[in-house]
Amino acid sequence: MLKKWFLSKNVFLAVKPFSALKDSFRAGYSSRYLVKDIIAGLTVGIIAIPLSMALAIASGVPPQHGLYTAIIAGMIIALTGGSRFNISGPTAAFVVILYPVTQQFGLSGLLMATLLSGIILVLMALFRLGRLIEYIPLPVTLGFTSGIGIVIATLQIKDFLGLSIEKMPSHYLEKVQVILTALPSISWADTAVGIITLIVLTQWHKLRLPIPGHLPAVIIATLLSLGLTHFGFSVATIGTQFQYTLSDGSTGFGIPNVLPEFVLPWNIPDLHGNVIDWNFDTIQRLLPAAFSMAVLGAIESLLCAVVLDNMTDTKHHSNNELLAQGLGNIASPFFGGITATAAIARSAVNVKSGAVSPLSGVVHALLVLLALLFFAPALSYLPLSSMAALLLVVAWHMADLTQIIQLIRRSGRNEITVLLVCLVLTVLFDMVIAISVGVLLASLLFIRTIAEMTKSISIAVPEDLDDVLIYRISGPLFFAAADNLFADLHDKTVHTDHEIKHIVLQCDAVTVLDTGGIHALTRFVQHMLPHQQLYMCNMQFQPLRTIVKSGSLPEIKKINFTADLAEALNKIREFEGIEIKQ
Repeated sequence: MLKKWFLSKNVFLAVKPFSALKDSFRAGYSSRYLVKDIIAGLTVGIIAIPLSMALAIASGVPPQHGLYTAIIAGMIIALTGGSRFNISGPTAAFVVILYPVTQQFGLSGLLMATLLSGIILVLMALFRLGRLIEYIPLPVTLGFTSGIGIVIATLQIKDFLGLSIEKMPSHYLEKVQVILTALPSISWADTAVGIITLIVLTQWHKLRLPIPGHLPAVIIATLLSLGLTHFGFSVATIGTQFQYTLSDGSTGFGIPNVLPEFVLPWNIPDLHGNVIDWNFDTIQRLLPAAFSMAVLGAIESLLCAVVLDNMTDTKHHSNNELLAQGLGNIASPFFGGITATAAIARSAVNVKSGAVSPLSGVVHALLVLLALLFFAPALSYLPLSSMAALLLVVAWHMADLTQIIQLIRRSGRNEITVLLVCLVLTVLFDMVIAISVGVLLASLLFIRTIAEMTKSISIAVPEDLDDVLIYRISGPLFFAAADNLFADLHDKTVHTDHEIKHIVLQCDAVTVLDTGGIHALTRFVQHMLPHQQLYMCNMQFQPLRTIVKSGSLPEIKKINFTADLAEALNKIREFEGIEIKQ
């Protein structure tokens, strides 16, 4: 049965891997375009190297896992995806989901959740759910991304100020309390390095140089850190805070300068050498986080693709992009990579740097690989406060205060309410609750707004007809609006100064009629007085089709349908024996 459904719906024909790459080559690809892709890929790679490490640290795992993600997932998604310009890797949006998973299940649990999210993304692609992401309202998207930005910024305060905090609690308000309590332990050396990094990051663009500010910022911060260390100050770096153990048993500090090794995510031991017992209950506890990763990955990657389409006047393939994101997240955990999705900031830089095809994403991944193999010792000197400063800038852009202010100024109370509810729920609880409640709230408020648009307007009755009421109905007649409208009409037709025999409803402005509207209409007919007759005219196609489908109902058979108002009035005149004027 399921196989027949898949074949009838052409499920596997709905997704085509490598579609963006094929589109690029069909449009004509030359050596000149290859040079552009190489330049764009190198530019994005420079940004991706420190960001990937910073995001891995923020997610609770060693920094090399962020590099593995950018290499494996970044390359696979670029080659197989549906957007020519998306650059995929670890992103800030995932931190609020990944960090709790790491705290509870360790690295193995995080990799397993990534694998499960990849499978969910592939299923979303096969069931052609790519276009459904477009139905998430802007206030919901803006609300949860702003909330994520606030949470990320809060998590960076520890490393930015060099605070002595053993472990961050899970609840946001408890995090704030722990940070405030630890403020007396501030490290002025770490703080100075973080502030300098922030200054370079935020002011570098004023120099109008072609090099992104990320590389100069971390280089200057590293030199400052080395100088402070030379004079006896302690500055936390990747090399002092992280160590690794290779498969041959050798250990080291910082980042291993070896290729990502093939691992089975479910066999990775924790810090105490214990392997998680992966039974049904454990998978069940991990599924909500995996589902959150998949939903956020789908939203982030497709929103990114839409933004890039507007920048380049191209068109992405939404389901193909979901498939690629799924494949990337399935493959990445087997090489130590964490959850990946398209990164809007890096993808925008990719476009602005002249990218033409997904090959720029491949070049970006190769540059990260070369940095891992040849510059791992140098990367170990990067200060943690500098990494935190990078993420503070990312969090600021995610919060997007300017767009929030614009939305508040130009929108009504409904949109503002949805925005604030999503923001608060994201900060205090999690993204899935925020999106679920936000979409539900936005839908209910939208239904109420549409229902309020459905009205009945009284129309003047010809002088020769004194026992007739005519109303023009405007707006959709659906479950939320029809009951109130027909109840109001019933009061108007029964409680009148004189006897009403004929009720005419002009429906030229009724665009939608659903089963709820039919139910309200039949109840209206049932409660009409025995001598009253109902006429409906000027029906549009959709309402008329719905009425035809319900034609077997006795109440529907009692209604007189006419082409227009004039025909309805002439029928009434014939019934009353009144001469029809030509």
